[in-house]
Amino acid sequence: MAAPITSALGRSESGSLALVVRTSFFEDTPGRRGETAAGRVGAMLRLDHVVYAVGDLDEAAVRFRKAFGLDSVAGGRHERWGTANRIVPLGDQYLELVAALDREAAAASGFGRAVMERADAGGGWITLAAATDDLDGVAERLGLEVGSGSRTRPDGEIVRWRMAGLDDPRREPWMPFFLAWDVPDQLHPGRARAGHGVRALGVGWVEIAGDAARLGEWLGGEELPIRVIDGEPGIRRVAVGTSDRETVIE
Repeated sequence: MAAPITSALGRSESGSLALVVRTSFFEDTPGRRGETAAGRVGAMLRLDHVVYAVGDLDEAAVRFRKAFGLDSVAGGRHERWGTANRIVPLGDQYLELVAALDREAAAASGFGRAVMERADAGGGWITLAAATDDLDGVAERLGLEVGSGSRTRPDGEIVRWRMAGLDDPRREPWMPFFLAWDVPDQLHPGRARAGHGVRALGVGWVEIAGDAARLGEWLGGEELPIRVIDGEPGIRRVAVGTSDRETVIE
């Protein structure tokens, strides 16, 4: 029997919500922690998080809760980018709601400018990140500079990571940047406690409009749960799975 499809329940800043009931959400989800598309242990790349720019973090938190049943927790500030975030934790993955709090500082960084521009245009998805067990190897293959990042959580805990490709001019927004967390597993943002109104399982897939061949070269042949479609380049939709359905956020 075909799975029923419900009508849209609400709108995000730039799109709508669709719910599709499926019996096996992760059936076709490559790139999750510890496995490849074929289920082999030890995948080098895995989808870590997807970033959604907003104008106001508190308003966005309320909207995601009401429209999607997804709760969020305060993340902290990225001082050098002039931004702050809220985390929608999903276990090994998360959605990141991000806003520019210091517009002068944000304007001085590529990431901060991207957040401001997308938020000023109504908000929406701006980039995605792939975690890797070999950041230096990925950076060497692509000729990327490895840098570091950090933010201070409201409880004073500092979350640190190393990254490559975020501000590289060759990377389009629909192409993942790469990172390696420099924290214990329990401090990964996806492990934060949140009171979701649904039993959230993780990101099922990300739909982008872009160049599939270029994406494949960028990922070095690794598979991530990314769907490529025709159209104006950018991140179009993200599906979050629950125990009995998926929520598609545009």
